[in-house]
Amino acid sequence: MTAYAPQLTLREARARYFAANGFAPDGGDSERWVEVRMGRFPLWFPNTAGRRYSVKFHDVHHVLTGYPTSLRGETEIGAWEVSTGLGRHYVGWILDLLAFATG
Repeated sequence: MTAYAPQLTLREARARYFAANGFAPDGGDSERWVEVRMGRFPLWFPNTAGRRYSVKFHDVHHVLTGYPTSLRGETEIGAWEVSTGLGRHYVGWILDLLAFATG
C-alpha cells in the first residue's frame, strides 16, 4: 500500500498517485480512448463522460485506501466501491463489477 503524507491536500496526493502510476497529470481525463491491460493484452474503450465521472472518485479511492493499480488492487477497489454502494451511477456499477469479476 502506498501511504501519502497527512499534510498533503487530496489534490496533491492524487497528483502523486498519477505520477507514481505513469498517468497523465489529468489522470487521462482528456484522452478520447482508454487502454486497460489484462495481463499482456490491451483493451481499448472510449473515455465517455460517465467513465470520466467514475474515475474521478475511483482515483481518490486509490489514494485514500492505498490499493495499487495492479489486477489485485483493481479487484479489491472494485469490490470496495460496490460494497459502499454506487447509487444510480450505472457506469460505476458496470466498471466495478467487471473489475471485481475479473479478479
